[in-house]
Amino acid sequence: MKITEKEDNESGERYLITSALPYANGHIHLGHCAGAYLPADIYARFLRLNGKPTLFICGSDEHGVAITIAAEKEKVTPKEIIDKYHEANRRAFERFAMSFDIYSRTSHPIHFETAREFFADFLRKGYLIEKEEEQFYDPVADMFLPDRYVEGICPNCGYGQARGDQCDNCGAYYNQLDLIAPKSLISGKTPTVRKTTHWYFRFDLFQEAMEKYLESNSNDWKENVVQQTRAWLRQGLKERPITRDLSWGIPIDGIENLPSDKTRGKVMYVWFEAVLGYISATKHLMSILAEKGLGKNFSWEDWWKNPNTRYYAFIGKDNIVFHTLLFPSMLIAKNEGFIIPKNVPANEFLNLEGQKFSKSRNWTIDLQDFLQSFPEDYHIDAIRYALATNLPETKDSDFTWKEFKTRNNSELAAILGNFVNRTILFIQKNFDGKVPYLSEEFENLPSQWNRLISDLKLNKEIVPENYKPLESNEIDLAKGLVQSFINATLNITAFKIRDGVFEIMNSVRFANKYFNDEEPWKTVNSNPAICSKTLFVCSQLLYSFALFFAPIIPYTSRKLFRSVGKEEHCGDQNFGEPSENFWTKIFEFHLESGTPVQSFGILFPNIEEKVIAMQIQKLGKSPDEIKEEKRKNLISYQQFSTIQLRTAKILEAEKVKNSKKLVRLLIDLGTERRQIVAGIAEHYTPEELIGLTIVIVANLEPTKLMGIESEGMLLAASTDDGTKLTLVTTLSEIPPGSIVK
Repeated sequence: MKITEKEDNESGERYLITSALPYANGHIHLGHCAGAYLPADIYARFLRLNGKPTLFICGSDEHGVAITIAAEKEKVTPKEIIDKYHEANRRAFERFAMSFDIYSRTSHPIHFETAREFFADFLRKGYLIEKEEEQFYDPVADMFLPDRYVEGICPNCGYGQARGDQCDNCGAYYNQLDLIAPKSLISGKTPTVRKTTHWYFRFDLFQEAMEKYLESNSNDWKENVVQQTRAWLRQGLKERPITRDLSWGIPIDGIENLPSDKTRGKVMYVWFEAVLGYISATKHLMSILAEKGLGKNFSWEDWWKNPNTRYYAFIGKDNIVFHTLLFPSMLIAKNEGFIIPKNVPANEFLNLEGQKFSKSRNWTIDLQDFLQSFPEDYHIDAIRYALATNLPETKDSDFTWKEFKTRNNSELAAILGNFVNRTILFIQKNFDGKVPYLSEEFENLPSQWNRLISDLKLNKEIVPENYKPLESNEIDLAKGLVQSFINATLNITAFKIRDGVFEIMNSVRFANKYFNDEEPWKTVNSNPAICSKTLFVCSQLLYSFALFFAPIIPYTSRKLFRSVGKEEHCGDQNFGEPSENFWTKIFEFHLESGTPVQSFGILFPNIEEKVIAMQIQKLGKSPDEIKEEKRKNLISYQQFSTIQLRTAKILEAEKVKNSKKLVRLLIDLGTERRQIVAGIAEHYTPEELIGLTIVIVANLEPTKLMGIESEGMLLAASTDDGTKLTLVTTLSEIPPGSIVK
């Protein structure tokens, strides 16, 4: 396999990278970093080192109910909340070496203007429809209740703390009125139902376009992205509300052709305007650059309306469909030449010590807290490296403090740090702290090495005799380094960053082997010319590794660049300007003999066990304690026996008016007939249900759903995301009322 060095810049290609906008309602934690931020930063730095014009955009998502809830908890205004957490996260990201070209915010006037422009344009084009609908209302608080202000039982899986429009347990979406036993989180009372007006976007009009979009990219996208997107398309895109009754957000008052009596107190739904934050942040950046007299070659349209732009949206798995279906539909609807994502490399979730991150039970590591406990540059590089080697790219992964210690001590210190330290110390002790001079017999070594590296990249047949004065150890070293380079490049390009990082570290293993095989501690006396050659090669690799590791551990790379007196190239932000391609020249020799080599001390000091133990103690309940609690929550056989499960035959079935999910069933229990209401309308038609023998909980206290009394609950199995549901039925005919045990 070979790597070609064709410059994409020749065809005008440029790269736009976005990371999901984090809510400004709390501190970023390490799970967030591994999901959408660190992989994007590594990729952006990689592109810049390849000389690609690259723009990396992010910022705070500052509207919606999550913000108002956080404000209420802290007893401050929403504005105080967003200012507090925007600045805290911005500083943490900066210290974490995130190379955003801008970290903007959706409270900026440019964002308000952009979002209202999109809304008004969609209204003019007929993509928005006005609907009068029923919504929960809290008469005590005198306000309509947004989805996150309502809690109840999920109509899909029965989870008891489901939110108003989405269940965190099974992932299902539903109308808030389908929630069972709803409760207002403001007053704690059962809400009433009142009519209100909202505007819906006609996503159904883009079903065919999105199907073509998915299939054209299905071979390149991750499997989890393809499957989740395909599942939504199978259900069919539906009209989706883009306004909410809320005091905090982007108001729709004053937008042309909207009736003022219906728009008061209404703002844009946060999911709708937040994705537009990528565009408004780019506008914001260009305005800043214009004020400073920079970036004169670009406008925001050069990135968002340029067919040569490759757009990659880095997100976590909970945001997939917003970036593969909803945002692309909006960009197409605008009909102004907007590009849509070429790839959405979504990651799964990072867990912590075997459990999900949870701020409520202190099972979390906020980035800000990590930086306070581990303030040194090498600590930051260590956590970047540890996360990069464990990214949840194809499935959920697990961060442990023990592994963090191992990655630092056994890899960064014992492999990279060992090579750098032994090379620099040997040069300082035996070569006056300078890159050694080569004897006459090795004077052609640099040119021959560079030729060998080039030929290996092109997969040419290598005849060692043709590369004299290189010996077998140099040939083997070059082969290992080039293979690591090729593998790392291909993996990072394909968003397999974890594998790419492994290959980068693997290159240092080849370097350590070369040092050991050459035995310079012996040749320094027995054959000084050979010793000079060995350390000449090793000193060149100090610069090579500075470049190779730059996307992952930029603080350490800067030290290595400074150690050999070279300009630092770490793929830092450059506001979209093209640059020299340093990546493809990584393993060529660049240092002249006599170049001073400076030591910056131990690159990665070992982390002691007691330090890790202290961090574990800071967490909430340990996994063992949680398991013990779960054991305590187990019910006895006697307790279970109080639940009466019985068979029932469905006699009648009809959909409940004004509900997409609920069905009213009349069932025969053998000794009596009952009425139950079930959330299965999206999976079964009434005609399919009549005559089925199902299993119900017969001794459940009656409740009312949509004003209809339900005397029991049927049993059903559902996928985690709620896309598939099947009733629990009997294999053969059995009389109604039979006991299930």
